[in-house]
Amino acid sequence: MRPTEDLVREHGDILAMIQVVREMVRRLETAESVDPEHIDKAIYFIRNYADKYHHAKEEDLLFPAMYEAGVPKEGGPVAVMLREHDEGREYVRVAAEANDRYRAGDATAGKTVAANLRNYAGLLEQHITKENQVLYPIADSHIGQPGQAELRWSFDHVSAKPEMQRECDRCKAILAELDPIYLGE
Repeated sequence: MRPTEDLVREHGDILAMIQVVREMVRRLETAESVDPEHIDKAIYFIRNYADKYHHAKEEDLLFPAMYEAGVPKEGGPVAVMLREHDEGREYVRVAAEANDRYRAGDATAGKTVAANLRNYAGLLEQHITKENQVLYPIADSHIGQPGQAELRWSFDHVSAKPEMQRECDRCKAILAELDPIYLGE
C-alpha cells in the first residue's frame, strides 16, 4: 500500500468530523444551543488528528520527499497546501478562543465560533479534494520506489508510537461520541 493511501484513509475520518462540525455550525447559526464542551472536543480532534497527526505526516515526511523528488517547494501545489494548513490553523485558533467566550455566556461569540468553523470546514473539504485528486498523484508519480519504501517505513513508525496510537484512539472516540449527537447516526 502506498503511503498516500494512508493519508486518503485519514481524510475519511477528517471529513466525518467536518460533517459533525457543519451541523454544529448550523445549530449555532440558527441560535440553537451547542454544548461548548462538544465544540472543544471537535477542536481537539482537529488539532490532534487532522493537524498534529495527519498534517504533520504531510509536512514532515511527504512534502520533503516530494522536494527531494523534484517537486518545487515554492509556487507549486505543496506551497498551496502549506498555506491552507496555516489558514486552517488560524480558523481553529479563533474558534477556540471564541468558544471560551461562548461558554462564559457571550451569545455573539457563538457566531464567531460558527463563522470560523464554517470557514474551516469549507477550506478542508476543498483542500482534501485537491490533495486526493492532485497532490497525492503527483507524489506517487514523482517519488520512486526507494522513496516510497522510506515513506512507508516513516509513516508506520509514526503510527506505531504508543502515544500516537493513544491520541488517534482518543480522537476516533470523540468522533464516535459526537457523530450520533449531531448526525443521528
